[in-house]
Amino acid sequence: MKHTLKSIFSIYLLFSLFIVSAQETNDKQKALDSIPKEKAIIPDNTKQNSSNLATEKTVEETPIKTDRYGLRVGVDLYRLTRAFYDKNYKGIEFAGDYRLTKKYFLAAEIGNENKTTDDDRVNFTTKGSYLKAGFDYNAYENWLDMENIISIGMRLGFSTFNQELNTYRIYNSNHYFGDIPPLVSGEKFSNLSASWIEVVAGLKVKVINNIFAGFSLRLNRFVSNKKPNNFDNLYIPGFNRTYDGDFGVGFNYTITYFIPIYKKKVVPKEKITN
Repeated sequence: MKHTLKSIFSIYLLFSLFIVSAQETNDKQKALDSIPKEKAIIPDNTKQNSSNLATEKTVEETPIKTDRYGLRVGVDLYRLTRAFYDKNYKGIEFAGDYRLTKKYFLAAEIGNENKTTDDDRVNFTTKGSYLKAGFDYNAYENWLDMENIISIGMRLGFSTFNQELNTYRIYNSNHYFGDIPPLVSGEKFSNLSASWIEVVAGLKVKVINNIFAGFSLRLNRFVSNKKPNNFDNLYIPGFNRTYDGDFGVGFNYTITYFIPIYKKKVVPKEKITN
């Protein structure tokens, strides 16, 4: 189209120069008589093209965003530091996730706990390990190079553990002679296991380069629970304290380090302005 316009305007210019030359060599009357009566008409497509050029749309340039994909690993600070103020607890949990797509992350936690529970009627010690694996969905839309996460996800948890009944009290409805002192047991229950589904809501905030602080709340429900004879699994590593038989709650506070593996450019949406 541009070449066609140039050709039309070139022919028109040469034609005008020819008219001027004729005016200089002939008298005014002949020059006037020799001027063509028909005026050059610009094709309609030229006018249309000029109109299009006048209303041409421009695309505003936006900075190119790059998403980093990789592995994030860290530790649960709550379980790690709890032993400093709770003499009845020792435990550690490692947490990690891998960015699978723009919004989805594969996630897992693995840990070990040794906890003595001292209730009004029973004192027992639980020792065992657990593994939880699933996914997180990031519902937060980051700006440019931000990498914060507000997520909802699910886990399938599995735990193997042992229980040891330390002491227990016999219930006495008649308090005339006072409470019965606790009885020492020492009975052990081995090869116990449990599995559950866990709904997770959490967030991770980038503190400094590649280091994230995170917090999550968890609601658990049993899939299976292998109970010993004459006893109940009142505490399960990874599941925490059981309530109403099938449900449990928990949380963690993590510090993690991001190991970048590769990058992917995000193509920005074009903003059209007239």
